[in-house]
Amino acid sequence: MSDKQIIGCIRIDKEPATAEQIIHMENTGADGVLLIDNSMPVDEERLIKLIKAVGEKSDLPLLIRRHYQRLEDVKKILYAGDTRAVMSVVSAADFHLMVEASERFGKEKILAWIPESQPVTDALASVIQKNGAGGCVVENKDGGVFEAYHLPVFLIRNVTDVGEIAGILKDDGAAGIISEKFYTEDTDLMSLKYALGDMGIATNRFQSRIPFSEFKLNSDGLIPVVTQEYKTGKVLMVAYMNEEAFNETIRSGRMTYWSRSRQELWKKGDTSGHCQYVKSLDIDCDRDTILAKVVQIGAACHTGNESCFFTNLVSKSYDTTNPMTIFDEVMQTIIHRKENPKEGSYTNYLFDKGIDKILKKVGEEATEIVIAAKNPDSDELKYEICDFLYHMMVLMAERGVTWKEITKELAGRH
Repeated sequence: MSDKQIIGCIRIDKEPATAEQIIHMENTGADGVLLIDNSMPVDEERLIKLIKAVGEKSDLPLLIRRHYQRLEDVKKILYAGDTRAVMSVVSAADFHLMVEASERFGKEKILAWIPESQPVTDALASVIQKNGAGGCVVENKDGGVFEAYHLPVFLIRNVTDVGEIAGILKDDGAAGIISEKFYTEDTDLMSLKYALGDMGIATNRFQSRIPFSEFKLNSDGLIPVVTQEYKTGKVLMVAYMNEEAFNETIRSGRMTYWSRSRQELWKKGDTSGHCQYVKSLDIDCDRDTILAKVVQIGAACHTGNESCFFTNLVSKSYDTTNPMTIFDEVMQTIIHRKENPKEGSYTNYLFDKGIDKILKKVGEEATEIVIAAKNPDSDELKYEICDFLYHMMVLMAERGVTWKEITKELAGRH
């Protein structure tokens, strides 16, 4: 049985939404978010900016329901991030565009939109399947006919009762449930998933591959936990778990420790708001230490520092450059200069001159690389590549392209 998906929903044509609000749903257990924009005309720039802002800090898939009139509309949405286009199927023109989009981008990227006013019939299911949709988002309550066509169906149902949700998801044709009511500050979708699991409905939730009973504990019955930021690898803190804390971490998806001083469970962030959301838990070869990779909200240390490890004891001179993060660091400096201009800055000079000047410099530096590559001295080539990369990052910043988007695209081609 495949996992049933729990998907949040925001009607962004009716209420403003921020990337932080959407990412909060991911941190609390959402498998995706449906963004609905039925406004005419669509504020495309605002929508794409929101998608990109989510993608910079999150791996959450977004389903985008809007009015698609041209293939270019679909392309802009699919190229903006980890997205699926949710398309109308009312007219012949709609189906023609769906076929084009499916052939161009793959049917797994295309979902059909069935509004509440549109009857769900066997004939409709058949024609949707033949015209390239990889699944359907259905407002109409009569969605059972899609099961025979092996189309994943995501049902919009604004319910919160676990029993009602379970009744909906027990239908073999239901791939998941979408609800605007999942979009609240206090929604605990991980708890919902565990309640559904107790009712025999499989969802994407944490389950430890090794029971706590097989861990090697200290004399107090505790296991140390080293916690690091999942993207940068920076060590944030060290704390301890007992079995209850470990089980609560697995259940909630939030780091929960055992406070040795207070002798009680300590869910990180309950008082400070500086929560830690689990990305992964690993155990070492001796099974006596856990490594937790987390999304850190705010500061990890009670002093307000990002990490508890901010006091140096001894050190010697060494190169602190991290080749895995240097591109992001340089890009952040360029973006900061764009947003906060500084007199005399060459970067600001390029931004002030505009896209044509930036493109001219990128072209010139690319030519310099070709010339330098003919020189037996590789130092010159190294310098020219650095010049090119800098100007390319200015171009990326000017056009709103991030390194995450570039590396994700490269990874997809690998």
